[in-house]
Amino acid sequence: MTSQLDKYVDAYGDTFLYALDNDLIINWYPDRVLNLVKGKNSLLELGVGHGYATVKFCEHFDRYLVIEGSTEIIKNFRKKHGAENVNIIHSYFEDFHTEEKFDVIVMGFILEHVDDPELILKKYKQFLKPNGSIFVSVPNYEALNKRIGYFAGIINDLTALSEGDKALGHQRLFCVKSLTELVENSGYKVKTTEGLLLKPITTSQIQQLNLSKEVLQAMLEVGVDYPELSVGILMELKAE
Repeated sequence: MTSQLDKYVDAYGDTFLYALDNDLIINWYPDRVLNLVKGKNSLLELGVGHGYATVKFCEHFDRYLVIEGSTEIIKNFRKKHGAENVNIIHSYFEDFHTEEKFDVIVMGFILEHVDDPELILKKYKQFLKPNGSIFVSVPNYEALNKRIGYFAGIINDLTALSEGDKALGHQRLFCVKSLTELVENSGYKVKTTEGLLLKPITTSQIQQLNLSKEVLQAMLEVGVDYPELSVGILMELKAE
């Protein structure tokens, strides 16, 4: 079950080409979620990934459960973060089932990986409490840096998977329009949409410029209001 997932584990390390993007975005979006769900008691998270969100979320909820399909990612998380109190269920998202319902469900950079994102969205609606929220974040193929690359002749097709995408196991990318259509077809309405990291140039160019932490933080702050141009998209969904 896990061998297919375990082969992508190296892309979740610090030497990955886009480790800077990952570090910025995945430390940022959990705080955005937490700001919107104050007072909620239970959270179900799909995927451990880099573990940044998991470490943050486990400190804020009375009931917190994570589903992860890769044994290697779970092992790396335990080795790096400890957090033995975090309840991680080893399961494919498609196979997971519970009678429990949660105030919040988080799918942080999950829908680009799975075989059938609409199936996942519809399935997990049954685990959501009335008036609960699902948060989804995905990579955006219409990001400003990619658009500039396209018009500069560096990128031929915005929707095509890059080598970085393939290394992470991505099966698809999204834009605001395509993600909105997907979630609405899956029985949700969009409550909020915001951007995750607005960058005008490539990651390697940013690293060459040795930009300050303040400038990098500003790219995150400014991106909130420009989801169509940001590297990632974050949506809060309500079940209809």
